[in-house]
Amino acid sequence: MPRYEYRCRSCGDTFELSRPMAESAAPAVCPAGHDDTVKLLSTVSVAGSATAPSPTPKPNAGGGCCGGGCCS
Repeated sequence: MPRYEYRCRSCGDTFELSRPMAESAAPAVCPAGHDDTVKLLSTVSVAGSATAPSPTPKPNAGGGCCGGGCCS
């Protein structure tokens, strides 16, 4: 079951709740009992070390501002 993070506007406390996705936008009560809460935007961090290969220049492809032809 996904976990969602909320912040209480009354006391400033942040807390998490496990609930079904269908209930993610439903009102949440903070641990102190306040009901003025807002769901926080969660971010996902993915780490890796993959790199894209460098493009190989084509022979006689021109160059300049638009790939050749207009910049003599």
